[in-house]
Amino acid sequence: MNITIRDGEEFIRLGQALKKAGAVGSGSDAKMVILNKEVKVNGETEERRGRKLYPKDTISFQGETYQIIK
Repeated sequence: MNITIRDGEEFIRLGQALKKAGAVGSGSDAKMVILNKEVKVNGETEERRGRKLYPKDTISFQGETYQIIK
């Protein structure tokens, strides 16, 4: 699945991307799954909800892979 960055923006933060993809229901849900080390960015476990994601970055969560696009 693709996650599109809004026009005029260069990046999207990890927590926002998870919400936009429908992978989590809220920011607090995103925070919990990230802190529990359930999310990978570009193949590496990520613990920062505010991590900036740019086009071509990938998120892996619960068997799904999401691609950031512009």
